Amino acid sequence: MNWRGSLRIVHYKSVVIILLLILAVGFALFRWWQGPLLPAYTIASTPLVQTVVATGRVTTVSRAQIGSEITGVVLERLVQEGDQVSPDDLLVVLKSDELLAQVREAEVALTELATSRRPQAEAELATAKAQLEQASREAARRRNLEVGVLSAEEIEQAVEAARVARNNFELASLKAAVLAPGQVEEAKLREQLVAAQAQLAKTKIRAEIAGMVLTRDVEPGDLVQPGRTLFSIALNGNTEIRVPLDERNLSQLALQQNAAVIADSYPDQSFPARINFIAPSIDPQRGTVDVRLTVDPVPDFLRQDMTVSVNIETARRDRALTIPNDALSSIKDNKAMVLLVRDGKIHHQQVTLGLRGLAMSQVVSGLSQGDHVLADTESSLKEGARVRLKLQKTVSNNQTDDTDSKNELPVNFD
Repeated sequence: MNWRGSLRIVHYKSVVIILLLILAVGFALFRWWQGPLLPAYTIASTPLVQTVVATGRVTTVSRAQIGSEITGVVLERLVQEGDQVSPDDLLVVLKSDELLAQVREAEVALTELATSRRPQAEAELATAKAQLEQASREAARRRNLEVGVLSAEEIEQAVEAARVARNNFELASLKAAVLAPGQVEEAKLREQLVAAQAQLAKTKIRAEIAGMVLTRDVEPGDLVQPGRTLFSIALNGNTEIRVPLDERNLSQLALQQNAAVIADSYPDQSFPARINFIAPSIDPQRGTVDVRLTVDPVPDFLRQDMTVSVNIETARRDRALTIPNDALSSIKDNKAMVLLVRDGKIHHQQVTLGLRGLAMSQVVSGLSQGDHVLADTESSLKEGARVRLKLQKTVSNNQTDDTDSKNELPVNFD
């Protein structure tokens, strides 16, 4: 090949390189003119669930505090945390020597009444009766004698003896009546025995209800006194979740609303609950309203005072025009701002919101189906700036999929 052919090849290569450079610069300028590539969402009609999320604790409908009615030393503790108890189950045994002695003393007093005091009183009554009869006969005999046979003093002595005998008889009658079966003395002693037995029974602390022992604060050798809580027992029955919700959510709440609950200890095991109580007042210190939810059925892993996350469903739309929440800015009440993209240009657009979900919200006005909005609400681009869009996927379950789409949205240019 001569030098002229070589020159032509070099010339052609130079022309191709220049053309490629021109195309590259032109494409770069075109892209610069189009604006930066930004993530965006397409406004579409999807199902929407509005929820209120809060943290609560598991509780039983009621719990009992078990204590001692008397002061005593613990001899034996028979249950601990987690044990199931039934009514009349024995929980704690206290030292009972002194009270047992009081019971035996009362029993001995009753035995003494029946075998000694009562027969003695009956014998004294019989003796007093005989003495009264004898004294009465002697006084009558002396009064019937002729005057002069006995002196007035002797007659007076006989009458006085009869009076004394009658008084003794009446006293013996009263004593015998008091000590008679079923009368005052026996009733008093039986009451003393019952009281002593009742005090003795208090040395055995028993469960009054069926439930689970939550806490214990007693050990053998402890001195217990009235007013001290020894056990806390959760009564068998409905399990509730108590949630303090911000009072701003009160208008969205209603009885029988469904909720999904997740225990912090078992994040993969969600279970259902339902609102059964909304407090009629607001906590002025925290600005919250107490809400209770019934759990049925109760999961086996659920424990008293366990921390849970509650997701209460307050409203639902089968089809609603929705926008991801991260595309919203300057939210105030039901108004918000979005960065709307039309014809490749940014427009600041105010929208009116309806239902608010965890990741998506309903657009009532300000946008139409098929509109595109930037995901970056903090963008510093000015009104009318050109942008290219990289669409992000959204899912119908009100959760935003963060996986980037590789498709670039084609736009029209003026």
